[in-house]
Amino acid sequence: MATAIHLRRLGAAAVVATAASGAFLLQPSLSASDRGAGSSSLGAVRQRISDPNAVVPSRAAQEAALIGASAANPLDILVIGGGATGCGVALDATTRGLRVGLVEREDFSSGTSSRSTKLIHGGVRYLEKAVFNLDYGQLKLVFHALEERKQVIDNAPHLCHALPCMTPCFDWFEVVYYWMGLKMYDLVAALRLLHVSRYYSAQESVELFPTLARKGNNKSLKGTVVYYDGQMNDARLNVGLACTAALAGAAVLNHAEVVDLLKDEASNRTIGARIRDNLSGKEFNTYAKVVVNAAGPFCDSLRKMTDQDAKPMICPSSGVHIVLPDYYSPEGMGLIVPKTKDGRVVFMLPWLGRTIAGTTDSNTPITLLPEPHEDEIQFILDAICDYLNVKVRRTDVLSAWSGIRPLATDPSAKSTESISRDHVVCEDYPGLVTITGGKWTTYRGMAEDAVNAAIKSGKLTPENGCLTSKLQIVGGDGWDPASFTVIAQQYVRMKNSHGKVVPGVMDTAAAKHLSHAYGTLAERVAAIAQNENLGKRLAHGYPFLEAEVAYCARNEYCESAIDFIARRSRLAFLDTDAASRALPRVIEILATEHNWDDSRQKYELEKAKEFLKTFKSSKNAQFVHSFFTGTLTGGIFSGLNSGAKEYACHTQHMVIVTHL
Repeated sequence: MATAIHLRRLGAAAVVATAASGAFLLQPSLSASDRGAGSSSLGAVRQRISDPNAVVPSRAAQEAALIGASAANPLDILVIGGGATGCGVALDATTRGLRVGLVEREDFSSGTSSRSTKLIHGGVRYLEKAVFNLDYGQLKLVFHALEERKQVIDNAPHLCHALPCMTPCFDWFEVVYYWMGLKMYDLVAALRLLHVSRYYSAQESVELFPTLARKGNNKSLKGTVVYYDGQMNDARLNVGLACTAALAGAAVLNHAEVVDLLKDEASNRTIGARIRDNLSGKEFNTYAKVVVNAAGPFCDSLRKMTDQDAKPMICPSSGVHIVLPDYYSPEGMGLIVPKTKDGRVVFMLPWLGRTIAGTTDSNTPITLLPEPHEDEIQFILDAICDYLNVKVRRTDVLSAWSGIRPLATDPSAKSTESISRDHVVCEDYPGLVTITGGKWTTYRGMAEDAVNAAIKSGKLTPENGCLTSKLQIVGGDGWDPASFTVIAQQYVRMKNSHGKVVPGVMDTAAAKHLSHAYGTLAERVAAIAQNENLGKRLAHGYPFLEAEVAYCARNEYCESAIDFIARRSRLAFLDTDAASRALPRVIEILATEHNWDDSRQKYELEKAKEFLKTFKSSKNAQFVHSFFTGTLTGGIFSGLNSGAKEYACHTQHMVIVTHL
């Protein structure tokens, strides 16, 4: 039975026939003759990823590839988990010439990877420990973090940039202490330095950061010390990794849950996984020579599928962040509180036109949708209040969320000596390689370590070594910071539903947003806005366009309303109230793209409501109330609860599931 796969680019459809008899087998994107050692192999991979006409395989094709990975013809590696590390593993392995699949229970970056501080750290805190503890191991971590930071920024230039971070000093000892420390950091960083650190006087500091307090603890501001770190759009970077891996040849499938691991009793080895497609309810087996467990906070649940007595690796820690209006911080300068009253570090950073502040560090249970507690939100507000000359109000919080850090211990260690390790790679059950811990900055190096371990475990034969240190993700190759001007100039008109050309909304803000979010692919989105009557904004005060919903559904595996408002755009993280207002239109466009019926649309709205309730903005109570009091009436949104229940009954497998 042949399967038709519809691949769309700029609204045009191209039909590609996949394998017969439902036995579509994943093929490497590059033939062996195209691959070689070193630069020739890297060039071939780059050419495929940067091809302006390249389109990711459809979700149906990706699922068919996983189904086709049989016991007789298994994948080399099956990755479980679609966060930064999991997608990094998939990209690394497939660009080495291995046959790779990846499954993610929810969506790419749906967990910890979308809930970070949005910083790409260069290891400045490791340097302090290295100096005061005379610890060479900490110094090596500085070098490693600097190198990885540079590679992350270079490989996704449209999504990452250098950000100056200001540390206020209220006595001269602090000035000397931080200035000397950062100058030492400059020397250590050498060519990997983003920009040279420097001191600013009190007057200069206030000019750069107008809301900065002039006094603190009854002491006047003596000045500030500024250094540069990296900043990113974490979820879009994660989605970019998944799409890049797909273009390179990996079969990546979101909303696909592992319900069990397959084991060969004779060899006592993990040989694949039983997978449920949470969108269709279909279950199937996928076989692989090695399974890589990159499930983040949930990796212990996966390990227990092979051994109920497996020693836990994860020490979960909650990190809460809040988002405030843009006037709390200037557009191009962050603020670091190096030591709060209880010894923590708090950041306040400009991000996507708003201000993000955080974070906390406290024990937490492992849940699929962690929620911030009010005392954690108040802690952040109190911490930044002492350093600002504006009234810090709870009512200004536009969004607040919690993420679970999977702090790792090595199960083979004799004590807790490895609790502070950057990350852990282990194979405590044959055929199952677990990678956990670490942070966004080092995801690429973590993925490389995991792939090396998988190659050793499965005696795999890659066609070349690791290429990802110099491999730009989709949208990054050839991107120019000035490219937004082309979009602003060429896409100022759009066609309405009657084909008439009318003024669009492609102003400078929207053009810059598209350029930074999609890189060299931004014109694809702009063309959809221009040609398909999708040029309007989704929410007042934000640059997100209707065309992005259609583009992401066609090209980025956006399969639900939550996928879009949380990970393809960042509206849920920026402003829950704006996200709620955008939902009906987002769902309407997705319904057109995915052929949803009314009950599915109502279900999507219900699910998105519940998701947004976990983001504790100042308007959260009013927002939740409005959904249940008929704010959205008429059309498909009338009878909300009954419709959602009707869809849930028809797709019970999507609602009642056993999570890892």
